Amino acid sequence: MVLHINGEARELPLEAASVRELLEHLDLGSKLILVELNREAVDRSSFDEVVVRDGDAIELVQFVGGG
Repeated sequence: MVLHINGEARELPLEAASVRELLEHLDLGSKLILVELNREAVDRSSFDEVVVRDGDAIELVQFVGGG
């Protein structure tokens, strides 16, 4: 499937997948991440239920500590 992740088209060897499965595939599963799917924020508690499909636009924002 082809997803547009942070504005870049990426072909992934997945069919329909949950947001959590996508994050795990991208090695981001354990990180604190804000996910926007087709311009709608996805609540972290819904990562297992919300499915991404071919052509979806996804924005991933990773939070990092600093000071």
